[in-house]
Amino acid sequence: MIFHDNVVKEYLKNVYFISGTPCGGKTTVSRELGKRYGITVYDIDEAFAAHQNICDMEHQPNMCGQFRNADEFFGRTADEYKKWLINNTREQLDFVLLDLIRLSQDKKVICDCHLTPEEADRVTESSRVIFLINDTTDIVNAYCDRIDHTDFRDYIYSASDVEKAKAVCNETLCSLSRERISSIKNSDYFYIDRKNGKTIEETVQLAAKHFGLITVSKVERGSALAQELLQFVENCSWYEVKEHIAEMLRKWEFTDWECMFAAVEDGEIVGMASIMKTDYYPLPEIFPWISCIFVTESSRGRRISGELINSANAFAKELGFTKTYIPTEYTGLYEKYGYTYIRDIVNYGGDTDRLYAKEI
Repeated sequence: MIFHDNVVKEYLKNVYFISGTPCGGKTTVSRELGKRYGITVYDIDEAFAAHQNICDMEHQPNMCGQFRNADEFFGRTADEYKKWLINNTREQLDFVLLDLIRLSQDKKVICDCHLTPEEADRVTESSRVIFLINDTTDIVNAYCDRIDHTDFRDYIYSASDVEKAKAVCNETLCSLSRERISSIKNSDYFYIDRKNGKTIEETVQLAAKHFGLITVSKVERGSALAQELLQFVENCSWYEVKEHIAEMLRKWEFTDWECMFAAVEDGEIVGMASIMKTDYYPLPEIFPWISCIFVTESSRGRRISGELINSANAFAKELGFTKTYIPTEYTGLYEKYGYTYIRDIVNYGGDTDRLYAKEI
């Protein structure tokens, strides 16, 4: 079965890919982003053993390859070793894509991977890919020094001639790295060259900015975030309703599970949403409502509204709800977030709006 590129891209729209060269910092940056933004990290190297268990010789001959020991594994020429590595990565990609489709349907995922620019063209958009590169000539020793590569270190040190095994491995990886760096620099993809002395913190910040990552938090009564949100509302451009929302926050007119969410980027609130029992409609039998959805003008077009809605829906699901509702005067706005038009409804002011619902 063949899946066309546009289908794969649609199903991977919640996945961010971090690729590049050995010693570029892919794993470190992926894990730090995952920790800071609460995003699941998927490491294809960690998944290799599970994929190897379900591959077969007809479709994945390289993944099925067995080596008796380190002498046989590192006894190949650098060209043979490189060809095997490239083919392994290509064969595993099918497993990786299906895993990502399964994992990312209702949440974001960061994929620590070995994509080439050509492969990235087929599976995602440029805004969801970062290449981290580092043109180093001592890849093997750098690998052996890492605490998360103890299996690799133990394996290479089990060879009869450790230095020869290291030399073959290093020649292979350096050759692959040089080819990959050339391909990345000649593409239109965003890349960060770690050779230029960028720290992990600087790299993480650049990656977060490129991906447009934000933090969505539930606003707690009496918290610093609640005060910041009040100031945000008081100064926002949503003139029709901002005083109403501000008064709700000042008096904290939220009961039971009702609450607000704030989207924060670089320490500043850039958007908000609420989940409520009632809205501006005489429909007490319908709830919960997701409302007060607002994103600053300078931050629009980056699906921040979707992040706010997703957070509200996740909260509603935890509470046991199976459906949420959004009222709007617009057509085509909330459909892209999975909402379906139900019917027209009349608000307390006598105006007609559109009611949308989504199963969660």
